[in-house]
Amino acid sequence: MKKNRRATSTLLDRLFQTSSTFAFFPLRIVLGLIFFAHGSQKLFGWFGGKGLEATATSFAEKFHLVPGILWATLAGWGELLGAVFLFLGLATRLAALNLMIIMTVAILVAHRKAFFVHEGGMEYALCLWAAAFALLVGGGGSFSLDKMMVGKRNL
Repeated sequence: MKKNRRATSTLLDRLFQTSSTFAFFPLRIVLGLIFFAHGSQKLFGWFGGKGLEATATSFAEKFHLVPGILWATLAGWGELLGAVFLFLGLATRLAALNLMIIMTVAILVAHRKAFFVHEGGMEYALCLWAAAFALLVGGGGSFSLDKMMVGKRNL
């Protein structure tokens, strides 16, 4: 029993472990703003978005992601919740991994035919993927709930 508890504790420590740098704070906030807006567009039609039904139809007809409602819901909530977790710096690595997966699908399905954004390419999605990757590797940084949680566990 002690061995399982220790393994779980070590896994949680590694998940929430983060560097002491300030550099990840602005990255988390900006990436969170971008994904909050994109998730809100998909789910609620905010910020000029189409809303869930239209996004689902687009996913199904344009990108052959069937059923469209499932994939639109997963993408929308994944972006929105990922953004909230990034804002808080809570489970930053999991949030970043989630957003990397969403951007990988976007690159492979919607943006693979070109590189530059003005041609419908992957340039922008690739930048978002790289920013999320930096947070996956580095964690939430000094101004994060992850840092506070690890600090309290080590007292």
